[in-house]
Amino acid sequence: MPFTSRSLLVSFAGCLLYGAPVIADDGNPVSPENSAIFPLKTDAVNSCKVPDKMSKEEEEQQPVLIQADSVEASNNSKAVYKGNVHIIKGRQEIKADSITLHQQENIAIAEGNVDYSSMDMRSTSDKVTTDLTTEDTTMVNTAYNMSCQPIRGTASRVLKTGQEIYQLEDASFTTCPADDNSWRFKASDIELDQSDEWATFYNARFEVLDVPIFYLPYITVPVGDQRKTGVLIPSASLDSKNGFELSVPIYWNIAPNYDATTTINYMEKRGTQLESEFRYLTELGVGTVDLEFLGSDEKFQEKGARWGASWVHSGIFRKHWKFEIDYSQVSDIDYFQDLNSSIGTRDEGQLSQSGEVSYRSQDWDMTMRVRDFQVLVENQTPYRLMPQVEFNYYAPQFYSAFDFNFHSHVSKFATDDETKPSATRVHLEPKLSLPLSGTWWSLTPETSLLYTYYSQEFDKQPEGADGPLDLAHEVSRTIPEVRINGAIYLDSTHRFLGEYLQTLEPKIQYLYVPEVDQSEIYGGTGDGGYDSSKLQLDYYGLFRDRQYSGVDYISSANQFSIGATSRFYDDTYKERMNISFGQILYMDGSGTQSDTDDDKNSSAWAMESDFNYDDYLFYHGGIQYDSNLSELQIANSTLEYRHSAGYVQANYRYVSKNYIDENVPYSNSDNTTTRYGIYQAGILTQYNIGNNWRLRAQYFYDTKEEFMLEALAGVTYLSDCWSFGLTYSDQLISWDSGSTLSTYKPEYESNLMLSIAIRGLGSNTGITSGSATNALGYGRPFYLNN
Repeated sequence: MPFTSRSLLVSFAGCLLYGAPVIADDGNPVSPENSAIFPLKTDAVNSCKVPDKMSKEEEEQQPVLIQADSVEASNNSKAVYKGNVHIIKGRQEIKADSITLHQQENIAIAEGNVDYSSMDMRSTSDKVTTDLTTEDTTMVNTAYNMSCQPIRGTASRVLKTGQEIYQLEDASFTTCPADDNSWRFKASDIELDQSDEWATFYNARFEVLDVPIFYLPYITVPVGDQRKTGVLIPSASLDSKNGFELSVPIYWNIAPNYDATTTINYMEKRGTQLESEFRYLTELGVGTVDLEFLGSDEKFQEKGARWGASWVHSGIFRKHWKFEIDYSQVSDIDYFQDLNSSIGTRDEGQLSQSGEVSYRSQDWDMTMRVRDFQVLVENQTPYRLMPQVEFNYYAPQFYSAFDFNFHSHVSKFATDDETKPSATRVHLEPKLSLPLSGTWWSLTPETSLLYTYYSQEFDKQPEGADGPLDLAHEVSRTIPEVRINGAIYLDSTHRFLGEYLQTLEPKIQYLYVPEVDQSEIYGGTGDGGYDSSKLQLDYYGLFRDRQYSGVDYISSANQFSIGATSRFYDDTYKERMNISFGQILYMDGSGTQSDTDDDKNSSAWAMESDFNYDDYLFYHGGIQYDSNLSELQIANSTLEYRHSAGYVQANYRYVSKNYIDENVPYSNSDNTTTRYGIYQAGILTQYNIGNNWRLRAQYFYDTKEEFMLEALAGVTYLSDCWSFGLTYSDQLISWDSGSTLSTYKPEYESNLMLSIAIRGLGSNTGITSGSATNALGYGRPFYLNN
């Protein structure tokens, strides 16, 4: 019984299978419980939220909303809708030239310009067959877009099983935006699992601009944040160090709290390297194990197999126990210079090998630690700490306003250098302090007693700079210390330059440590020791109570440290500038030493300053000037301009040769390290062009020796589906063999890195820049509050 109308909205009498209603508009009102608005609209379609599981009865009772220009129905078994047909049921929506609805099976067959939408896919097809109850759907000659991931492609046939599983035949797959075919996968079969957020490809080939690049019989890739075992997207690069490089990562989803990534890294000039990262999360904490192995380095065959390993762990157990592990080791000292590695960086100069376990309570804590180093230079044998047990006790206000602290440790030092002693050291340090303060002042007098016992082991007296030392196998030392630290906080009633609120914070400290003979202790004269080195005397160091790290040498003191800090705040109380300066006054004339005059009674002046102008221009600077010798010892300065698209930074660093000779623990008398000191200037910049392009460059230069230290220039392009990075670096790595600083012949390593990667599959696929890097890089040394 056919009937038609130009804008007919058909009402099909009766119900579909098991009484599922068909709702349409024939000009008569519909009941409120089955009301719908025409043209048909729904908020359920194309929502990424997975719906709650419904019972079979609930699914069957969902209404089927139909709109069409005409309908032909017969015998309550089939209805053919034609002309602008629009059907909605639950989270399915179909638009087509014609749709045939088989009522008994509850199956709709759409033909001609078919637009199909579900909760996670939109597609256009020549033909779509769908079960309106189970949502099982078959599509023919389809172009699809996933709603909840940036995935699109084509397929000769698509089979949708339920709400989340898609099977595609003779299909393509890409995450590039529409009309961008920079890359894609083509495969005989593709499985998309929306619940696991992974895609599986069979007989896949990867194409760039429609040109096949490589073939893989099987590969899985992430399309969301879910983890699943499979081969991840390879990346390729080309540089002058390794030649053509292809990296294929394989991800292993071992358990919810364990996973691993193994990367097969082929390097044209080096061979094939295996890299593995294992991550874990347990009750004892979180950690990562990294391993790298190159069986034979074709570029340096004499170095044999090359490898690197590291283990980093940190965790807290039952609130009180804390575990820390930081262990790294490589096969040879040139490892970081020759290979790109995630184990460490060459500018560190050494790799840490340490571990500690601590127990902490409110009043006390105890820590046991071991520590060693792999030094990445020749002929250096540092001391191993095997082990150290440290105990600390805290008793604030244990008597009236007095605070009591107790610090102690027992340490065992060992070394492979037979010319140095090994030792067991016991150190006890009780401290009593009285912190006093008011609204505009603070004063803290404190006294400590430092007791240290050494058991030193050596076969013959170790050699010092002036001959054999006079060490004792057993020696103890007791040193008292008195320290008084006070400060005043003043606000100006007048605004600086009529705009800024200024504060002045004068500070003074008195420190007394009697002179005690410590020559029987290794390092007891201030030259090194088991774990001691001289600290830099910048402004913040003026108010320390020690000149050396560690306790092998406690320098005597009878001195006043004086200084002041002035801060400037704007109307919002944001700190815009500060300047600090100070000096130590020695009561016993133990300051600057001179070859012709007696020791002076003051240290070098130290000054630090920071400046922020309108949140786009920043400055930091610091100097140490010895007025006794009229010599500038140390200076550093950094000026940075920031804008919405990037930054430009210029910096300069200076250290006098005299300062190096007096404070560096090795001799520089033959000028093998430096002839003039450090005169280092650098400029760094980064500029972003739009949302896609990033330019960066840096250049460091020795202004005294007049040669380049390092240079780097790079450009990166990032789009929604691929990235491109080109980076050139040139680094000073050594001098010619046999050359001295009087005949400089610097050797450089030049590296050109080209990186190309696809983006959009998982969170770690895209490469943001070439991997060429420099030891001297960007720093942000600004220390303003707020």
